[in-house]
Amino acid sequence: MTQAIATPPDRRAAQLPRLTYQVAMPEPQTHLFEIELVLEGWQSTTLDLKFPVWTPGSYLIREYERHLQDFSAWGENQQQLLWRKLAKNHWQVAIGQLETVTIRYRLFANELTVRTNHLDRTHAYFNGAATFLYPVGGLEVPLQVTIALPQSDWQVATALPLVNDQGTHKTFQAANFDQLVDSPFEIGTHQLHRFEVLGKSHELAIWGNGNLEPQSIIDDFEKIIKVEANLFGGLPYDRYLFILHLTGQGYGGLEHKNSCSLIYNRYGFQQTEKRHQFMQLVAHEFFHLWNVKRIRPKELEIFDYDAETYTPSLWFCEGTTSYYDLQIPCRAGIYSRADFLTQLSKEITRYLNTPGRLVQPLAESSFDAWIKLYRAEAHSGNNQISYYLKGEMVSLLLDLKIRAKFDNTRSLDDVLQRLWQAFGQPEVGFTAQQLESIIAEVAEENLSDFFQRYLHTTEELPIQTYLQPFGLELKGIVDRTVPYLGLRLATEQGREMVKFTEAQSPAHHAGIDPGDEILALDGIRLAAGQLPDRLRDYQPGDRLTIAYFHQDQLQSTTVELADPKPSRYEVAPLKDISPLQDQLLAGWLGTA
Repeated sequence: MTQAIATPPDRRAAQLPRLTYQVAMPEPQTHLFEIELVLEGWQSTTLDLKFPVWTPGSYLIREYERHLQDFSAWGENQQQLLWRKLAKNHWQVAIGQLETVTIRYRLFANELTVRTNHLDRTHAYFNGAATFLYPVGGLEVPLQVTIALPQSDWQVATALPLVNDQGTHKTFQAANFDQLVDSPFEIGTHQLHRFEVLGKSHELAIWGNGNLEPQSIIDDFEKIIKVEANLFGGLPYDRYLFILHLTGQGYGGLEHKNSCSLIYNRYGFQQTEKRHQFMQLVAHEFFHLWNVKRIRPKELEIFDYDAETYTPSLWFCEGTTSYYDLQIPCRAGIYSRADFLTQLSKEITRYLNTPGRLVQPLAESSFDAWIKLYRAEAHSGNNQISYYLKGEMVSLLLDLKIRAKFDNTRSLDDVLQRLWQAFGQPEVGFTAQQLESIIAEVAEENLSDFFQRYLHTTEELPIQTYLQPFGLELKGIVDRTVPYLGLRLATEQGREMVKFTEAQSPAHHAGIDPGDEILALDGIRLAAGQLPDRLRDYQPGDRLTIAYFHQDQLQSTTVELADPKPSRYEVAPLKDISPLQDQLLAGWLGTA
């Protein structure tokens, strides 16, 4: 019930407040969680509650509060308390001199991603930021969470310690709200596999079915864990949990301090390339337990769950981690040097085929993550570049630069180790200037020009220059028989739909937009998948008439085709590699 509240003077209580949450799901098929928050000894006559609008690791305002319904507040004798809503995610309750207040609400959960909540007949999965109200001023208060299971055969997987087990009611302890947010829950009849690495306990919770062989991937998990632990000098936890969701579609991961959530194609484990991609995902999220969860920018040292937090350093948090997720499986022997170069070639192809790299600087990409990266639309490829992708390329250059200068006796590994000692272990945030200074110290040179060019301008990255000392070359693969048009099409229900129009391309100058339907070239109908073959009948400079639907209106335009452009890029060994180049390459990627 919503009424105006007259706020009496604040009281002063000597006791520390106690927070207890309960999460129930009596009818999982309705996708509704029932949440209860009990506060005891709150030191004010009013209680302000907020719902996080984003979660660390995913830099977008996701408006989690939109899923909350049926809010109510109750006193000690089950009297309903007056409350009002002050903002989209802000509730205020008049509690007077009450010692105990109970808040109840329900939460709709039917979005299966690593950063949202999902509840159905088979399981429950939730993230703390997407689930729990928190009392303003109470982020540091220790708390407990009780999970009320709907069925006796359901179990709970989370990184939080279990402090009370009463069968269908299991209670977990969190040191504060940050730890609760950082500890997702998987609840249901999932598979749970336990294994030990370097004397530390690990668990793998698997929901869903597919062609995964658990022991096989656990063997590779162990290899990845050992390689990364060796890089940083040990494992900074006692227990770690991997949560894996197997689905028909979907890909992604979200890092947490002592766990991670992964979502992957249920049939993506037998085909070699797909399995390699999964291991890169695992290596990436596990690497984050150091880089970003403990080694993190100053701006992310303290989380503001109410608003955006801007930093120019996500290129290092995510880009460097992306570079290492290619490297770690190679170091672990999961795939070969050739496989690494194949994966690197794909990443460089994505980078060089993104026109936005020449529009948006890398530091700006990091700063604008909140409004761009997670809100991609048809024109995004033309005006922005992912800080994951370009950050990966810049990290590659830095690693190669240091390795070439010091004959592999130093590398980007040394940068990470120094950051771990200076910022990760004491858990204090670094500034952009401190990050650049440590990289420069390891490189033993002034890198201000490097950072200015490649973080703050759109100057093209000299990838070939940095590969050459390692006996590698970057080759653009061009089909000389296909003139350049600048369209990417997809067949949808037999129609050829424009998905992307590259900026400054012939198609762009002709006014063809994403969402248009291409009908015919020079009066002849374009059938599904025919565009490359049809273009082979033309030469650069030829004029081509295209008929298409634009917003349901029939249009026609003339396009002048341009010279062919590389469709992909390949990193390959030089034909005549010198002993020094071979030595550097072996020091970087191991022997062939």
